[in-house]
Amino acid sequence: MRTRPQRPKLGQNFLVSPTAQAAIADALGDIAHRTVVEIGPGRGAITSILAGRARRLIAIELDRDLAPRLREQFAGRDNVQILEQDILSTDLAALRAPDEEKLFIVGNLPYYITSDILLHLFAAHQHIERAVVMIQREVADRVAASPGTRDYGLLSATTQLYARAEKLFTLPPGAFSPPPQVHSTVLRLTMVPRFEELQLTPAPDRVDSAAAFIAFLRTGFAQKRKMLAKNLRTAGYDAGAITAAFESCRISSQSRAEQLDLPTMACLFRTLAQH
Repeated sequence: MRTRPQRPKLGQNFLVSPTAQAAIADALGDIAHRTVVEIGPGRGAITSILAGRARRLIAIELDRDLAPRLREQFAGRDNVQILEQDILSTDLAALRAPDEEKLFIVGNLPYYITSDILLHLFAAHQHIERAVVMIQREVADRVAASPGTRDYGLLSATTQLYARAEKLFTLPPGAFSPPPQVHSTVLRLTMVPRFEELQLTPAPDRVDSAAAFIAFLRTGFAQKRKMLAKNLRTAGYDAGAITAAFESCRISSQSRAEQLDLPTMACLFRTLAQH
């Protein structure tokens, strides 16, 4: 009896290069005493490597066909747990045992929800030390972009508020089955929030906080090619207050958000909050 070959679901492209699989696992570093959370283990190629290295491995797989196969595949591994659920609805803080060191994250992120997953990780930054993720090359370029470059935007600024981003290596479509139409880049994120450096730590007598600052960044980048002052006026900030804040922070009135680094944007945010 012939059966039709199964087609990948949920936009999955499985990494089939053993060299790349090993390199991704190696990029996590020493995990012998750590809990590792794997996002989208798929057929378990990287899972197999991590299972032999990590103290505890929690693999989160949404595909209802793949999850049972993974449970069967790793049934003999007491340190491996397979959760059939959506990473975006997973409480990462709850996966960290009391008094346990921070989590390590690894995964091949679906292209269509990459930004959502990154934001989900940042929301749980207090419980994460490091993440090694594979994402579309163009998105990785935006994540790691520097101020003043074409790729720098809201995703760059938000990422760099929470983490230090390193592009490790890029893989061609042929490293996957089926081959995607894009190249993929492996990115390492080390969680080093800059709230204190940027004076964004909430306090009873201060209105600025990380959440409010991110909302401010969203306003600044709302129309990326427009001047920052115009975006702020459109959002309802007083024109006089904007002019005064630009002068105080030594920002040109012609500046766009993509040209300013986080300390400068934080200065502008704090100054405008006083008006």
